[in-house]
Amino acid sequence: MTTYDMPPDRQGTGPDGRPERAAAVVVGGGLAGITAALALADAGLRVTLLEGRPRLGGLAFSFRRGELTVDNGQHVYLRCCTAYRWFLDRIDGAGLAPLQDRLDVPVLDADRNRLGRLRRTALPVPLHLASSLARYPHLSLGERASVGRAALALKGLDLADPALDDQNFGQWLARHGQSPRTVEALWDLVGIATLNAEAGDASLSLAAMVFKTGLLSEPGAADIGWARVPLGELHDTLARTALDKAGVRVETRTRVGSLSRIEDGAWRVETDGERIDAGTVVLAVPQQEAHALLPAGSLDDQDSILGIGTAPILNLHVIYDRKVLKRPFFTALGSPVQWVFDRTEASGLTGAGQYLAVSQSVAQDEIDAPVAALRERYLPELERLLPAARGAGVRDFFVTRERTATFAPTPGVGRLRPGARTRTPGLYLAGAWTATGWPATMESAVRSGTLAAEAALTTLGRPRDRLFREAA
Repeated sequence: MTTYDMPPDRQGTGPDGRPERAAAVVVGGGLAGITAALALADAGLRVTLLEGRPRLGGLAFSFRRGELTVDNGQHVYLRCCTAYRWFLDRIDGAGLAPLQDRLDVPVLDADRNRLGRLRRTALPVPLHLASSLARYPHLSLGERASVGRAALALKGLDLADPALDDQNFGQWLARHGQSPRTVEALWDLVGIATLNAEAGDASLSLAAMVFKTGLLSEPGAADIGWARVPLGELHDTLARTALDKAGVRVETRTRVGSLSRIEDGAWRVETDGERIDAGTVVLAVPQQEAHALLPAGSLDDQDSILGIGTAPILNLHVIYDRKVLKRPFFTALGSPVQWVFDRTEASGLTGAGQYLAVSQSVAQDEIDAPVAALRERYLPELERLLPAARGAGVRDFFVTRERTATFAPTPGVGRLRPGARTRTPGLYLAGAWTATGWPATMESAVRSGTLAAEAALTTLGRPRDRLFREAA
């Protein structure tokens, strides 16, 4: 474990009472804010991190329910998520969120009662998926062949082309011979989980980025990783320890009311009980909060960030009185159920029962549905998918809702996403919704934090090497 020895004085003013250029305030304690704070502190700045909630972690957190520790939702990452992997290493948490040795996704067709798998080999791209696709039972022979042709066309797209952002991924797939069944059984299987949008509602730019990076860059890029402990142990407990060792002052339950320029071009951050002066401020909060705090003229078209829509994710939590699922996870076709994960061990559930988390992206139609209605719909579906669940007792059924879980990756959203720099010196933006090139994922959040920190350090004359290695 690496330790980071920093000066004990972390105040925002020098001996003469004037704001110090080496002092920074990060507003927001999600993954973006934590990353920015760590990067700035590691470079020698005196950093204060302010978070309105009583915990860190943003929208990837845990809470207690009786004897269980429950994640608000199932979060995964891929081997190509180099920034989030750097983050896990930085907080000494990589061993608690391991990756698969090789991509292996069980896909269960509820209507046909048939199991297929998306698996990779060690062969080079694109042959690493050829064997799995050739045997994929949920598509016809012709549909499987069409996938290969579309994948080659996708691989040829230039992600730097701004015109891709205005195009619709679903329409692009249709033009490249993808049937509705192919979209459902393959493209949306991946896209809904990573983009939080169906192909017909997604920007071609973001979709192409997901598939080119995850499936068409290197053989292991799409290997899946997820936390085997509650997310709070990573994003709150271990993150706080790392921040403390880096010398970052962390204040939770602290809401920022305003920020303004003061003498010598420094910043004053006003909270509900404190004023903090600093040379650098990073706003690592959602776009609506950022808009409310940004001084006028900070962005070329400041109101445009309010045009970045949001999309919900719904999570259903089911505690059975016995084991009903043998695999760690699976995804479903022909059912409203999307992805199901076994969270028994991670939650601390003991005894003979099993805890399943059902993750439902693109949940606009059900995000406000009553728990009773969701229970009535989804418990029979789980029994249809899992024969062992038939007749099993349900000890508990509850729901977590994130109404603004991600930004909506609609066509045209790319031009609305601002970069890390603002027009006002010393003020930077971070958050998964900013211009990282990625959809709203943990990877995007961490990348945004590094981009904001690197921009600030360059301005201060303390440029650093890239914090993480880009995926191939």
